[in-house]
Amino acid sequence: MVKKIKGFSKFSKEEKIEWLAKTFFDEKVIVKDVLKSYWNSDVKLQKLHDDFTENTISNFYLPYGIAPNFLINGKDYTIPMVIEESSVVAAASLVAKFWTTRGGFTATVIGTRKVGQVHFMFRGPFKDLEAYFTKVRHRLLKATEQITKNMRNRGGGIVSIDLVDKTRDLADYYQLHVAFETKDSMGANFINSCLEVISEVFKREDIQIVMSILSNYVPECLVRAEVSCKVEELIEGTLETDANEYAKKFKNAVTIANVEPYRAVTHNKGIMNGIDAVVLATGNDFRAIESCAHAYASREGRYKSLTHCEVKEGVFRFWIEVPLALGTVGGLTSLHPMAKLSLELLQNPSSEELMKIIAVAGLAQNFAALRALTTTGIQKGHMKMHLMNILNQLGAGAKEKEVLIKHFKNTPVIYSAVQELYEKIK
Repeated sequence: MVKKIKGFSKFSKEEKIEWLAKTFFDEKVIVKDVLKSYWNSDVKLQKLHDDFTENTISNFYLPYGIAPNFLINGKDYTIPMVIEESSVVAAASLVAKFWTTRGGFTATVIGTRKVGQVHFMFRGPFKDLEAYFTKVRHRLLKATEQITKNMRNRGGGIVSIDLVDKTRDLADYYQLHVAFETKDSMGANFINSCLEVISEVFKREDIQIVMSILSNYVPECLVRAEVSCKVEELIEGTLETDANEYAKKFKNAVTIANVEPYRAVTHNKGIMNGIDAVVLATGNDFRAIESCAHAYASREGRYKSLTHCEVKEGVFRFWIEVPLALGTVGGLTSLHPMAKLSLELLQNPSSEELMKIIAVAGLAQNFAALRALTTTGIQKGHMKMHLMNILNQLGAGAKEKEVLIKHFKNTPVIYSAVQELYEKIK
C-alpha cells in the first residue's frame, strides 16, 4: 500500500520524479529518462508549460497535423488538428479537396450568447421574491459596471438577467439566469466574476446563495455549416455505385443516427474527432465543447445526430448545427505558442470565424465517416492508417516497414496478420 505523502506540491520537479520512481517503479532509471526526455530544451518555454497546471513533471505530446484545401465561404483555409487517432487528418483533407470542386463549405453563425447562473434557495412566497428581484435588478447591473466596462467597449457585456422558478424540479430552488456576449474571448472568468458580484448584491437573510457559475451549455451560441451539390456529383474516382442509390443510403445513415441512440453516440463521436482536434490546436476548452455538444444533441429528450441530410429535387444537402463557445483572445490562446501559431495559420480569425471553421471540420469528418461506412466500410481506410502504429508497436525497422507496407497495400490490415508476417520477415 502506497504511503500518503505530505507537501508534494512543494517538491521540485526532480524531487517529484524521484518520489514517483521510488514509490511505483522500484527506482527504475528508465522511468526518469522517459519523463525527462519529454522536457523542452528551452528552459523558458518549459517553465511556461509547467505553469499551465499543477504538479507538472513532464509534457505529454500529441501529433499536430494540418488539413489543407478547405474552402469556407469562398475563402481558403489550412486547418490545424491536434489528434492521435489514425485517419482523421487524412479524411478531413480528402473531404476538403472533394468539396472544394463543388463550391466548398458555407457557414453561418446563428448566435453567440453565453449563459451564467446564480443558484439559490428561497422558502417564502414567489411574489415576494419577484418583487425583490424587480427592485434590485438595476443594482445588480450597476454593481458589475467596473467588470463589464472593457467588454462593453468591445460591444459585449450582460444582455439580460431573468429570475427563474425551478421549484417544480427541486423545492425552494430558484435561479438568476444571466445572458452574456463576450465577443472574441471565451469569457469564463469574465462571466464568473460578474456572477459572484451579482450574488453578493442579491443575497439577503432569506435567500441562500448556493453557487454562482457559468454554464457550458450554450444552445444560443450556435453555428451552422453546410455543403450541397447535385446528386450525380457525389460519385467520383473508382466508386462504382449509382449516385441516387448512394445519396439515399447516405441520407438513411444520418436518419438512423437520429432515431437510434447507440448509433448516434458513435456518429457524433466522429464529428467531435474533427471539432476537438481544432479546438485543441487553438488552445480552447475541448471538455466544455464536448459536454455542450452532447447536451445539445439531447435537447429534445432523446440523443440524436448533430448532422442532417436532405435529398430533394436532385440536390444533396448535408449540414450541421452545433453550439461552440470559443475564444481567440485570452487564456491559453494567448499563452501557448502552438495555439498562437494555429490562430495565425487560420489567418487570425475572430471567435465567430473560428466557430465556422470548427463546425466545418466536424461536418467534414462526419461526411468522411459516412461515405466510408456506406461504401467500402470504415476499416479499410482506418486500418491502412493504423498500420504504421502497429509496425511501431512491433518494433519494425525501416526495411521491415517497407516490405510490410508494400504487402498490405491491397490486403486487409489485421493486427494478427501483420504480426505473423513481421515475425517471418524478422
